[in-house]
Amino acid sequence: MGWFGDTVDSIKSIQIRHALSQAVSLGLIVTSALIIWKGLMLMTGSESPVVVVLSESMEPGFARGDILFLHMSKDPIRAGEIVVFNVDGRIIPIVHRVIKVHERKDTGEDYVLTKGDNNSDDDRILYAPGQRWLQKHHIMGRAAGFLPYVGWVTIIMTEKPIIKYIIIGALGLLVITSKD
Repeated sequence: MGWFGDTVDSIKSIQIRHALSQAVSLGLIVTSALIIWKGLMLMTGSESPVVVVLSESMEPGFARGDILFLHMSKDPIRAGEIVVFNVDGRIIPIVHRVIKVHERKDTGEDYVLTKGDNNSDDDRILYAPGQRWLQKHHIMGRAAGFLPYVGWVTIIMTEKPIIKYIIIGALGLLVITSKD
């Protein structure tokens, strides 16, 4: 085959190694993000340690696009706390304030009623049909802090999927073309 054939084989081998290296790098980035997320879940005790406020229902306290950091604790939930909850039959969690806590004497379990600060009525209309109160298993976390407006990136990518695909494509292209 000679010198030229060996050179072509060597270039192909280098290209394959480079492609494998890029794939491993991308895999490490994704794996690192998942490990960080799982670590945050363990540290905060919340199944979703970070959420984005998606509506204006909590203004002026929290604006659409704010990122909330959540935690869970064994302490009883109190009126005035801001919680993130999931309701049966709904996919997207809701960020609202606890306005009333009811403790059942027979079970010792707390039931909570929530309301958005910017809403005129409580959240019973948002709960599952026939549901009047939230129980502990509905609560995903309690607000521990926030970053204003940083979540707009998520909102824009959700509302305009083409932007999400452009960003993912650009990041993929960056990974593929980087020279390490």
